[in-house]
Amino acid sequence: VDRRAIFDIYCQSTTGERFIVEMQKAKQTFFKDRSVYYATFPIQEQAQQGNWNYQLTAVYTVGILDFSFDDHKQDSELLHVVELKNQRCEVFYDKLKFIYVELPKFTKSVDQLETHFDKWLFLFRHLASCNAPPEPLQGDVFAQLFEVAEIANFSSEEQALYQDSLKVYRDMYSVNQTLIQEGRQEGLEQGRQEGLQQGLEQGRQEGLQQGLEQGRQEGQQAGEQAGIQKVVKQMKAAGLSLKDIAQYTGLSMDDIDQL
Repeated sequence: VDRRAIFDIYCQSTTGERFIVEMQKAKQTFFKDRSVYYATFPIQEQAQQGNWNYQLTAVYTVGILDFSFDDHKQDSELLHVVELKNQRCEVFYDKLKFIYVELPKFTKSVDQLETHFDKWLFLFRHLASCNAPPEPLQGDVFAQLFEVAEIANFSSEEQALYQDSLKVYRDMYSVNQTLIQEGRQEGLEQGRQEGLQQGLEQGRQEGLQQGLEQGRQEGQQAGEQAGIQKVVKQMKAAGLSLKDIAQYTGLSMDDIDQL
């Protein structure tokens, strides 16, 4: 945005829309002209070098006014949303909007606040005279607004002390996050080592168990083999033929002949 255009707030949404927000205390004769002029800067900054199809993201100008427009003084309506329309009053272009709120027309008391919009307008109208959020305005977002407003009214010395304390807080937060990260890393490493050790121990136990089981099976098989060999020898000594012994034991005649 050009340095000649000074806004109270200029921000951009995550989807690219531009927002200009101005809190206007004093009445200005050409305030509408200024709003249009300021809206051209967020439009122009979207221009791209090289090939560009001229597609723009929306620009919203929001004016929170502590006065009423001369041509709307008799109207009770305090919210004005302005768009570019054609001769049939149809929206011609919906990416440029001007939204104005005339605070003097908002006269609701605390007990009459119904909507979120009401609460914000009440705060904008009476923030200077409120030391703390009234009962209907309890909530994190309103508490944050009061905190920011209080900081804005600090003296230069109070601002310096606040910035120092904020720096200390941010440094402590950074150190704390670093310690947490290092602790997490150390915990992961320790967990990995313990898991590895436990896995090795479990593997050793499982290996031992598997070895015992395998030894038992191999021993059983060896015992069975020795028993068969003994029976074969006894059959041969009793004069049984190789064919008969093979039929009884399931061994081949060559194996029987070698025993």
